[in-house]
Amino acid sequence: MPELAEVAWFARQWEPGRGSRVSAVYCRPAARVFRTTDAAALRRGLTGRRLTGIRTHGKQMLFDFEGAFLGVHLGMTGELLVAAEKHPPGRHDHLVLRQAGRSLVFRDPRMFGCVRFEAGPDEPAWWTALPPSILSEAFTRQLLESAARRRRGSPLKAFLLDQDIFPGIGNWMADEILWRCRLAPATKAGSLKNNEIITLRRETRRLCRQALKLIGQSWEDPPKTWLFPHRWKDGGRCPRDGAPLQRAEIGGRTTAWCPRCQRSGGQSVGLGLRTSRVGP
Repeated sequence: MPELAEVAWFARQWEPGRGSRVSAVYCRPAARVFRTTDAAALRRGLTGRRLTGIRTHGKQMLFDFEGAFLGVHLGMTGELLVAAEKHPPGRHDHLVLRQAGRSLVFRDPRMFGCVRFEAGPDEPAWWTALPPSILSEAFTRQLLESAARRRRGSPLKAFLLDQDIFPGIGNWMADEILWRCRLAPATKAGSLKNNEIITLRRETRRLCRQALKLIGQSWEDPPKTWLFPHRWKDGGRCPRDGAPLQRAEIGGRTTAWCPRCQRSGGQSVGLGLRTSRVGP
């Protein structure tokens, strides 16, 4: 599933349409992506309106139109792209906004994504109710301390995947953050010390900035000094100390980590997890 930086990159694909008016809207009303939205109302509401702004928040996108808002969540296989003005919608093209010289397309083969529409001058409640952005001033140490107390029994991998606390963080970003913090993914959230909370906040924000710059701007692959390129590689080793990486299912997600340098708070290998070595 696209994470914070990938979502930002996909949102930017519609940038050529900013400032232009929508001349016609094609949508497939029976598609599951419209499960919370009246597709007919969306079609009427966006026709004739100009796209004025593009925003992202975690895994959510918001497209500002004159007097209306379009929300998009990509799900697992969704993507945004720009096509020709007379682009014939393909099988998986569920929303097409036609403008002079182009079409803005939302494509989603598996339809786990979601489209929302709201007419009116005020931002919709489903946008304003989102938790604080990781890069905002509201994403504080106190917020993380309170969340860790509430979810004290959760392994850190599951804690980081909670979108109500870490909007936009997904599987690979969670692994990367824990590796940078030298925290074992099975460590309980409630066991974090003050200095570890501070480190977790700092490294989460740092990774988000770096990922937005690398992936969100140019879809550039992360460097080999990150955990990312080594996570699923056969014979994968920790880029910090060369130890073979291990894998296990933690918090319902496959997780990769270095058992040598990620030992804080809890010897994750000894917590009854079924692990496998990535390295030889």
